[in-house]
Amino acid sequence: MKYLLTLVICSTILGAESFITEGEYGEMLYNNPRGIGCVHCHGKDGSGALIAAYKEEGKRVELRGPDIRKVSLKKLKKSLTKRHRVMPTYFLTDKEIKALFYYLHQKGE
Repeated sequence: MKYLLTLVICSTILGAESFITEGEYGEMLYNNPRGIGCVHCHGKDGSGALIAAYKEEGKRVELRGPDIRKVSLKKLKKSLTKRHRVMPTYFLTDKEIKALFYYLHQKGE
């Protein structure tokens, strides 16, 4: 009990809110936010990925997830809160969107 109390006091004094960093939290959300992860369409590093390829009128058509590494926080938030034809809606909180933004910009450096 004495050690638990010491841990609680130290974490309060030092301001430790979590055992993972914002980047680690963002990475967890990127890989599996709630259902299918961003990684499947935007690639491991956010640079974009091939989602599907098909033929239409004899021509190859590719559906690709765009590069999102340099998207502004405002644009990322707008994109994550509106409906898309292909991308699922995730209903992320502001804190989750900021963690994703931090992770993407960390990867893009």
